[in-house]
Amino acid sequence: MREYVITTDSTVDLPKGYMEEHGVPVISLSYIMDGTTYDDMNGLPYKEFFARVRAGSMPTTSQITPAQAREAMEPIIKEGKDILHIAFSSGLSGSCASAKLAAVELAEQYPEATIYAIDSLCACMGEGLLLRKAVAYKEAGMGIDELADWIEKNKLHVCHNVTVDDLNHLHRGGRVSKATAILGTMVKIKPIIYVSNEGKLEVIGKERGRKKSLHKIVDRMMDQIGDWNNEEILITHGDCIEDARYVADLVREQMGDVKILINAIGTVIGSHTGPGVVAVFFMGNAR
Repeated sequence: MREYVITTDSTVDLPKGYMEEHGVPVISLSYIMDGTTYDDMNGLPYKEFFARVRAGSMPTTSQITPAQAREAMEPIIKEGKDILHIAFSSGLSGSCASAKLAAVELAEQYPEATIYAIDSLCACMGEGLLLRKAVAYKEAGMGIDELADWIEKNKLHVCHNVTVDDLNHLHRGGRVSKATAILGTMVKIKPIIYVSNEGKLEVIGKERGRKKSLHKIVDRMMDQIGDWNNEEILITHGDCIEDARYVADLVREQMGDVKILINAIGTVIGSHTGPGVVAVFFMGNAR
């Protein structure tokens, strides 16, 4: 059996040290801020990034191109290895389509290679949670075909519960109307958001006040987990570490001494959520 490599996008928003430790090549999306282009994961430190956003900078993001995906994948194939690529949700970016196109072109050129480009239908550390499980199964000896099948069967069990502090960033991304953003900001309405089975962000509820919204994403998680045994829960934040730790404490109150990974949200995803976002990611019966 040929050796294979798991690759992914920078939108997994996991620590760089994890990616390096487990040998996961990352294809980076990019963003433009104040006229300068930066690579996600290798651009501005997140505190500086969000400080600029708070000061009025409006970053714009760019998806991975087919050429970028091919450039990242082809050297691996030339080493005689296969590829399983876990891509950012097609419901939120064209990066997945670019990876799939590159995979098709490379499969034609290198017919001996097995290349999977899987639409995760996940975002941020939801995509990261799926990656972490895939890496664990690979390191336990699972083959590429079996792992690809497992991901396809289980990716919609990766749940994303999100709240944001400022509705105006969601309005910029077309997620809420201008009127909703203005009214919600005035009355301190905090939306509850999830990633749907189509891999899209959907507003599914609203809470008045920050603390209530943080409690809601955890309460909703406990309703969703069902029969899943979550060995770890992932939490991300947009430069609001104390709120992320507060959510972690709420999770421990419900689940006991569960392993929790907290990491700052990436700059590409953070361009759309703005500062103050908090999200919890876990395996559940349904999104």
